[in-house]
Amino acid sequence: MADRSLRSGNPGLNDKTFAKVPVAGAAEPMTLSGTINKSFLLLIALMLAALWPWSQYLSSGNVAVIGPALGFGAIGGLVLALIISFKPTTAPYLAVPYALLEGLAIGGLSAMLESRYPGIAIQAVGLTFGVFAVMLVAYRTGLIRATERFRAVVLAATGGIALVYVVTIVLSFFHVQTPVFSLTDSSPLSIGISLVIVGVAALNLILDFDIIETGVARGAPRYMEWYCGFGLLVTLVWLYMEILRLLAKMRNN
Repeated sequence: MADRSLRSGNPGLNDKTFAKVPVAGAAEPMTLSGTINKSFLLLIALMLAALWPWSQYLSSGNVAVIGPALGFGAIGGLVLALIISFKPTTAPYLAVPYALLEGLAIGGLSAMLESRYPGIAIQAVGLTFGVFAVMLVAYRTGLIRATERFRAVVLAATGGIALVYVVTIVLSFFHVQTPVFSLTDSSPLSIGISLVIVGVAALNLILDFDIIETGVARGAPRYMEWYCGFGLLVTLVWLYMEILRLLAKMRNN
């Protein structure tokens, strides 16, 4: 049975993460420094890939040129994310391609919103890194602890948000738009919901940090460094996307 202390709302890092692999006795165990290095490498890969659709938009001034990169990155990234999540041993080979594909998607989406709300992309990037730094400091100093109650609350909130996402996607197939998720809906309720989602995404970082630290302590295999780096990137991408959505709504006021 998976250890109850290994719970996260992140689909890449969750309570089954280390139940899937042998621990305590791996010939080459994962290390904290190794995980940090690989997480940094994935983040750099994502940012470099994001420059491609962004540069295409800046050089042409036509937002339509980013469509192929956005679609290919979003679909390809989702496929690789599912493969890595179900088979962690593929992380050393697929984590970097995943980061590159997500970079194409994020770069394309950022350029699209930049055309409507100048300056929004750099604001979202700054806020994302700011939130990450605050959460890391809060975790390292013990200001926020990943207790059982904390995990339960964050898991429940994340599950509820995921359910809303699914319902929204299903409704979109029938051309029904959910107002609170629309970028043009700047009502207090819509902005409040976006703030809550950003907060839940940020709190998932605490659970990710805790799972990584626990994996190191349990001596998980070295390839889990890539898997944990992938999982952390999933949360950061989610956080960035929701901050972008929140800023877009606030710009409409």
